[in-house]
Amino acid sequence: MMKFTNVFIDPNSPTIMSHSIEAIGTIHSPYAQKFAIPRQPGLVTAAQAHIELHAGYDANTVRGLSGFSHIWVLFLFHENLSQGWQPLVRPPRLGGNSKVGVFASRSTFRPNGIGMSVVELVEVIEQGNKTTLVVRGGDWVNGTPVIDIKPYLPYADAIPEAQGGYAATAPDKALNVSFDAQAEQQLQQLTPNYPQLELLICQVLAQDPRPAYKRGKPSEQIYGMQLYDLNIQWRVEDQQNIVLNITKDF
Repeated sequence: MMKFTNVFIDPNSPTIMSHSIEAIGTIHSPYAQKFAIPRQPGLVTAAQAHIELHAGYDANTVRGLSGFSHIWVLFLFHENLSQGWQPLVRPPRLGGNSKVGVFASRSTFRPNGIGMSVVELVEVIEQGNKTTLVVRGGDWVNGTPVIDIKPYLPYADAIPEAQGGYAATAPDKALNVSFDAQAEQQLQQLTPNYPQLELLICQVLAQDPRPAYKRGKPSEQIYGMQLYDLNIQWRVEDQQNIVLNITKDF
């Protein structure tokens, strides 16, 4: 079980205090690497993940949760913690050229490395002493540690008149996705073992996971990403993603 220690200054005392955060669960998601993960939750609805609660967090801890359609998941950007953070970051929505303060962004490089995502709760599974939450629309790399779970309350959490600053609207899905003959054949062979695989690939690539500075520029480069244990290669041609190859790691 993972434990993390945060150091902070008590406002009522000049002494430095420390507080340990213990992971309550682990996320098992289709995203085997950070590249190609959607930049916000809910953009790839075909991405189904399992949140496996650790020992000690039994069925009593989620009693009543199945009555909610969505939940907040608080987690740690565990792969970034050792790299530290900076006060200014370059959000992809600004093309990676303009800087804003880290607290005016959703950068994964944060002082305490804490992230939060709202996702659809599909099912609560209880098997013996093991409790698993099946969720849809997450934006986590496989193995992400969870530090808290809270129900999403529509009357309190949804604010229709809220202002979104430089990210007021959802990102444009500018690129269509197609499969060449080889990839189409591979897809048909793999789909029985990977439900909604075609939709997952299309939704991920429609977000254009390339670095912001490469968008809109001609390139013959072949890109690659990993979903589950599958390696997927594609290229961009005439503002369209063409999937070239889908192979399984052995």
